[in-house]
Amino acid sequence: MAKVIDGKAVAAGVVEQVTAASAALEAATGVRPGLAVVIVGDDPASHVYVSSKSRMAKQCGFKSVQHTLPDDTTQAELEALVASLNADAEIHGILVQLPLPHHFDSDAVIQSIRPEKDVDGLHVVNAGKLMTGDLEGGLISCTPAGAMLFVRQTHGADLSGLNAVVIGRSNLFGKPMSALLLAANATVTTAHSRTKDLAGVCRNADILVAAVGRPRMVKADWVKPGATVIDVGINRIDAPERGEGKTRLVGDVAFDECAEVAAVITPVPGGVGPMTIAMLMANTVTAAMRANGMKPPSF
Repeated sequence: MAKVIDGKAVAAGVVEQVTAASAALEAATGVRPGLAVVIVGDDPASHVYVSSKSRMAKQCGFKSVQHTLPDDTTQAELEALVASLNADAEIHGILVQLPLPHHFDSDAVIQSIRPEKDVDGLHVVNAGKLMTGDLEGGLISCTPAGAMLFVRQTHGADLSGLNAVVIGRSNLFGKPMSALLLAANATVTTAHSRTKDLAGVCRNADILVAAVGRPRMVKADWVKPGATVIDVGINRIDAPERGEGKTRLVGDVAFDECAEVAAVITPVPGGVGPMTIAMLMANTVTAAMRANGMKPPSF
């Protein structure tokens, strides 16, 4: 059976580092890292995410600000709020919770955030720095940064000689994950819905990362014996065994069968999920330390 990565434990280690860095910044400069989270509308899942982010920010010693806007907020009003946060010296990180209601141009909102405050790592400047191998100058998208931490803990910082396959090519995860693996010297294949013989491509992977949003798509015969499998999928499926109308979370990987083939695997829930918020905190303290002339720790 594969070793199962405990994402909660790894995330707790990151949060411990962040809390220490936050305290060091305040001791040296009197400045607390400031994180502003903006949520529009009343989507229940988004409110749960935002609450957990705000709670974690306070735990890390940050100044935590939440702006909750009604569903009928206009594009201009939201961009005006972002502009005011851009200009606020006490705010080092700005996060606009996605998805926004349908009437918004989400990309225009994200691109209006100053790159040095873009703690989600979605601004084209931060994406461009990552794609050109500048891992120190920008801010890296949180979920791939967290997944990459698992890879480094398993294989070390240098992935020379290892084949990595990322299933998924989204701007949010697939592309930045591939760039991180490439920067660590892995030989990387970015696979997707148009890839021919996807199972065969995956069987060549020493590191297999699944981020497609299809429940249990990756089967045991897709996995190279001894591979590291990182499951980024979060899918809710019916769970009649729990009672009528009940559901449960599963990943993109058929966990039970793949765990018999892989050497290392992440579970869902409890794998990559906890890392996303932890790396958001890491990005925020990094942004705050850079803004105050201090070198942030490596996460």
